[in-house]
Amino acid sequence: MDPLRSRAVLGLALAASLGAAHAGERAIDKEVVVNATLDEAWDAWTTREGIVGFFAPDARIEPRVGGAFHIHMDPGAPAGAKGADDMRFLALQPKKMISFDWNAPPHLPEARAQRTFVMVRFAPVDDRTTRVTLHHTGWGDGGQWDQAYTYFDRAWGNVLGSLKKRFDQGPQDWTDWLKQLEAWRAEAARKSTAPK
Repeated sequence: MDPLRSRAVLGLALAASLGAAHAGERAIDKEVVVNATLDEAWDAWTTREGIVGFFAPDARIEPRVGGAFHIHMDPGAPAGAKGADDMRFLALQPKKMISFDWNAPPHLPEARAQRTFVMVRFAPVDDRTTRVTLHHTGWGDGGQWDQAYTYFDRAWGNVLGSLKKRFDQGPQDWTDWLKQLEAWRAEAARKSTAPK
């Protein structure tokens, strides 16, 4: 075989193997159309008030590259166990895209010690509705990675459902959620101090 043809065959084989590797990468992809302007949808993800309106009862949001994207599902928990503690924005394209790193929930400590990556895109459908798409990637394989993937495949659907509900019915009221968290903590404290 001539050298030029040999290189072409090698190049095609390499491209095919890279394509197969890329095709095998796990990702979670979710989408929702919300009854919100592009500005409203953007603010829901890039302000503390926006996050509290649908995602979590507390947050620290600094919408700049390297800025905080801390989502506190349990604001009363110790540091490191509040939810997505210490996450950060990786990129922002105003009113088009944000990306941030992400971790697994505290009950999956091996996966939580690592980071995955989320990209959220915004596209106006018309003057009053916006399409929000979410892409979550960077998964490891096996064990707690598989558990984290399954958890977030469900959780991101719930988050986007809550975003839609926020614009259909109003901001989330976290009162009952916070009371339940306090009750769980009180029960855990009671059990830990009970005689054995």
